[in-house]
Amino acid sequence: MAYILGNAYVMVYKKDLFYPYNLIPVILIIVYVAIFHLQKLVFFLAFCTPLAITLKELGLSDGMDLSLPSEPLMAGIMVLYIFNQLSSNITDKKFSNHPVTILITIQLVWMLFTALTSTEILISLKYLISRLWFIFSCYIIMPHLFQSKKNIINFIYCYATALALVVFYTVFQHAKFNFNDKAADWVVSPFYNDHTAYGAALAMFIPVMLSFVFIKSISRYLRIFALALFCLFVFAIILSFARAGWLSLLVSASIFVTLIFRIKFRTILVTLITLGSLFYVFQTEIFIALGRNNTDAEGGFSNNIESVSNISTDASNLERLNRWSCAIRMWQDKPVLGWGPGTYMFKYAPYQLSSERTIISTNFGTNGNAHSEYLGPLAEQGIFGLLIVVAMLLYCTSLGYKLVYSVAETEMKILVIGIFLGLMTYFVHGFLNNFLDTDKLSLPFWSFLAALVSIDIYYSKKEKSVKKL
Repeated sequence: MAYILGNAYVMVYKKDLFYPYNLIPVILIIVYVAIFHLQKLVFFLAFCTPLAITLKELGLSDGMDLSLPSEPLMAGIMVLYIFNQLSSNITDKKFSNHPVTILITIQLVWMLFTALTSTEILISLKYLISRLWFIFSCYIIMPHLFQSKKNIINFIYCYATALALVVFYTVFQHAKFNFNDKAADWVVSPFYNDHTAYGAALAMFIPVMLSFVFIKSISRYLRIFALALFCLFVFAIILSFARAGWLSLLVSASIFVTLIFRIKFRTILVTLITLGSLFYVFQTEIFIALGRNNTDAEGGFSNNIESVSNISTDASNLERLNRWSCAIRMWQDKPVLGWGPGTYMFKYAPYQLSSERTIISTNFGTNGNAHSEYLGPLAEQGIFGLLIVVAMLLYCTSLGYKLVYSVAETEMKILVIGIFLGLMTYFVHGFLNNFLDTDKLSLPFWSFLAALVSIDIYYSKKEKSVKKL
């Protein structure tokens, strides 16, 4: 009764507070669920993240941006977890001491240090805080959920189902423009900021959905649903014209071949180092050959494929090279501590060379980042920032291979393959774009990583007691 009377008062005397006031019951329900049914809230977070819309898309902010309702939920889960940890010490020591957790902790500590020495301290601290709620809500809390294989599967289904809704919306909007490749960039709005982020999300879930089809403990109807989602996502990523997404799936398929032949990771690593050395030696000849490719990313599917290696006329590729060059020059000026987390987009403009600028370059360096999960940290956090990311890439890849070869249960092995290949699509994608500052990709990336760590702890052959479902 008090709430109804209060609502009547707001409608008459405080109309501008009508929407905030009516959010109070929603907030109270979320708080109740967070305290007494945290698992359900985490599933809800997975479902609502692909559907979340930013304040800027809603026209409610020109400055600081926030994705609703996902990021407030993430922040709330982080606060609740910290409170529970301080009061009850709920974190499994095996998880805390896992090498992946240690690497993430080192990265966060280094980010804090470089944020305090940043050229834009407030921007860097905001960036760090958002990274914290991504990691706490999508990684730190997950082992409590992921001790059960069923929970891992249900969590992934929640995100994938919501992503399918986004796909239907996007395809419907895209059809209005006859599936034009230029329109593909913005028909994903308001759910994704561009087609590359949308393509990255699709690429991550394509291997996982395919793996679900072969897990017999999943009900027949859900396996059919997984197959339908797999086909839908493949169809959607083709229409997205996201070349980085296509490339990441190609590399993921290559990794799958190495898993079939049980090739050890160290063999692959030595091969990659050898190929990298050959590229360095013959880089001049390689760039001359690539310069002869003048196929632009316009028209059909085949043209977009051919344009991937076009560094002579393709504006997107040239702008990416421009951003990478700027990141390297920025690092050369501040090699140890970098410019500060989250500062690249505000500082790179003066580092553009007139000879490298493109038709989509901006005078003030707005609307963009380093287009790399590796060179971005190099510019913003110095050489140690890059080394930490590379260490995480190498260890996580090694962990994936180890789990595929060591997990005893067949269905768990299939699940590991799907999650590992999905995670690798993003690590590959990270060479060309960076989206870990967004909720849309942070949630699947960190949760996939948490799933592999949980499986390593609770399902590895070396574990004496495997938790039964």
